[in-house]
Formats: sequence, C-alpha cells, structure tokens
Amino acid sequence: QVQLVESGGGSVQAGGSLRLSCAASGFPGAANCLAWFRDPSGKYLEGVAALDGRARTNYAESVRGRFTVSKDKDKNILYLQMTGLKPEDTGRYYCAARQSCYQIGRPLNPGEYKVWGRGTQVTVSS
Repeated sequence: QVQLVESGGGSVQAGGSLRLSCAASGFPGAANCLAWFRDPSGKYLEGVAALDGRARTNYAESVRGRFTVSKDKDKNILYLQMTGLKPEDTGRYYCAARQSCYQIGRPLNPGEYKVWGRGTQVTVSS
C-alpha cells in the first residue's frame, strides 16, 4: 500500500523554524517526484516546494530563500526545512508524490500528484 506520512508540524513564533518530514512507503522503487503543499484556509492547496529525482527543486516565490526541500534517499523521507517563519505560513502542510516526474507539467500544481499524505499542522504566531 502506497503511503505518505507527514510529521514535524507545531506552533512557533514568527521568525522561528520547523522541519517537516514525510515518510514514503509502498512505492515500487523510490518515489522520485515529491512535493509539499499547504492549505492556509481550508479552501485551496498552494504549492510550496517540489523535488525531482535529479534533485532539481521548485519553490513558491513566497517561500524562496526561507524554505529548503530535501530527501534522504536511503530512508525515503522527504524534508521541508522552514526558517524565518511568518504568520502567513500558517496552514496544514501536505506531502504529495508520483512515481516519476516524466512529463510533469507544473511541479507545484496539486493536480500533478496522485498520492497524498494526511498533513501536519503548522501555526505561526506574531
């Protein structure tokens, strides 16, 4: 069974840091196309960061320079290191995956991904 499990969310003050983790299991081989999304208001998904099998990254303009996406290939865990957190970063963060990034159109478009975790809540207070 293909599964993504996020962890690492919490409540921090503005300027603080958090590291989110996403453990992937059940993929036939490694999941090579991974991304983080967030849902700030419960109404829509915003692409945050994406990572492909060649370690190429994409970031939303709002997080560029503050967030870093990476992957532990041996453990098949995706990370999102978040620094300089702002109240507008508050939301539920989801990990998403597809087996390959081949012919992916927009890496930060939620419609490109087939497998999703249940999310982890991040709350940033001012």
